Amino acid sequence: MRSILDEVILETRSTPLENRPRLPCIPLSKRNRAIVMALNPMLVTYLEASRDICETDSIIFGAALAVCRITGAKLPMAGRVTRQSSAIPAWRKRIEDRIEKARTLIGRLTSFRSGNNIPRIVRTVRMAFAGTNISLSQADITRKLTKRIIRRPEAKDRCLGEADSTIYREIKAV
Repeated sequence: MRSILDEVILETRSTPLENRPRLPCIPLSKRNRAIVMALNPMLVTYLEASRDICETDSIIFGAALAVCRITGAKLPMAGRVTRQSSAIPAWRKRIEDRIEKARTLIGRLTSFRSGNNIPRIVRTVRMAFAGTNISLSQADITRKLTKRIIRRPEAKDRCLGEADSTIYREIKAV
């Protein structure tokens, strides 16, 4: 145990804070408690010799890492920085998803209007008009789609919602 502790403390002293692995949670079993209790007296010599808070932090992190290694807990790859899963904000993802769904729906409705009657397209159209007072016969839906699209040629832009944002400008450019 002493050799593992020495080795890990030397490693952590030379490792920058952002490159340290994230430590897993270890269950509180009798064996794990015994390991921690055995390492505590060994830490006293290191902590008394530490000069500043950064060195104390390295010693404590090293002790925690030593416990993980002794218990056999799985650690992430050393040297990798743990970051957030995505750099794109959640609100932007939601907006982009809604835009993508609207574009898909518009494409399928236009495809249906031009005579494409494959089951997937028909199912999408029926779902789009569900809950309205339009009958779900193919002729009525086609007539209603044609009437609306002819009346509003800018329907694509309107259904996405006009907003003064970079996302909207990107959509209009496409």
